[in-house]
This record gives sequence, C-alpha cells and structure tokens, in this order.
Amino acid sequence: MTQRMQSPGRRLLTLWNRLSPWPGGQWLFARIFGRMVPYSGSVGPRIRVLEPGHARVEIPDRRSNRQHLGSVHAIALLNVAEMTSGLAMMAGLPDGVRGIVTSISMEYLKKARGTITAVARVEVPTVTADTDFDVTADCLDPEGTVVARARVRWRLGPVREKRPANSGVSTHAVNA
Repeated sequence: MTQRMQSPGRRLLTLWNRLSPWPGGQWLFARIFGRMVPYSGSVGPRIRVLEPGHARVEIPDRRSNRQHLGSVHAIALLNVAEMTSGLAMMAGLPDGVRGIVTSISMEYLKKARGTITAVARVEVPTVTADTDFDVTADCLDPEGTVVARARVRWRLGPVREKRPANSGVSTHAVNA
C-alpha cells in the first residue's frame, strides 16, 4: 500500500500552527520559511496569516527592497505576491497534490511606499489530474490602497513517484 506524501503546504501549515501563537513564533516561522525558500526570504517576509485558502504576508520598507527612486522595487512586489498566492493555495491542498508556478503577471497601479502587505484568498480546487489554476494576490500600502495586483498560474497535480536514481538502466552510449 502506498502512503500519500504530506504536501509542502500542509507541512508549512502544521509548523505555522505550532509556532505562530508563541512570542517570537511568527518571526521564527519566517526565518524557517526563508531557509526553505531562500529567494523568497530575500525580501524579509513576515507571514501574518496562514490558513487554507488565505495568506497575508508583509515585506518591510527597507533599502534592499527599494529601487533607485525610493519606492518598493517591482520585483520585490512580485516576489511577495507570488509567495502569498502559493502559501494561500498550498496550505489548502490535500496530501498527495503538488503545485508549481507556470506563469505570473503583475499590474502596477501606484508607487509602492512603506510596509507592503500582500493578500491572497482562494477557493482551493479539488485536484484529480494535472490542472492549471489562477490565484490573485493584491499588494497593499499602509493605507490599504492596492498598489499592485498579481495573477499567478499554478499547475496542480498528483505527486508522481520518484524514479530511483540508479535503476540499472544506462542512458549513455558507450564508445568502443
């Protein structure tokens, strides 16, 4: 009998539920998340809400997140939006289902200044075969104004069994 592999989103949600109620728990979770997903950690995310179908993540207004004109860099906004869409959706996926981004588009509506909060809400679909699914994440400034909106397309599907690294079959031609 094959045991279903726990989904990455479920592992993160379990860790979040254990750590977030404790003093410093959200900070510790953000550090662990940043180690698990190194590029996402580069913007200094602070996860504020994580539940199936809903995530809220902040990035600080700091020099490393700004561009030369002093507002939050477009790619920092894209980074936090993609991260938030994934956390909201992946936290709701059942074990045995995986997801990967296949496309992302971003609409920049206003200069982004101050701490930016990305919010995503999604009705997580039932997945029985590979399917594409769009998630929207809004980036808000401190006043709650939408400064950017991302549409992230996720390819969702059942986890496939990994092939053994050395199955005894060579794929290399032998020169004699």
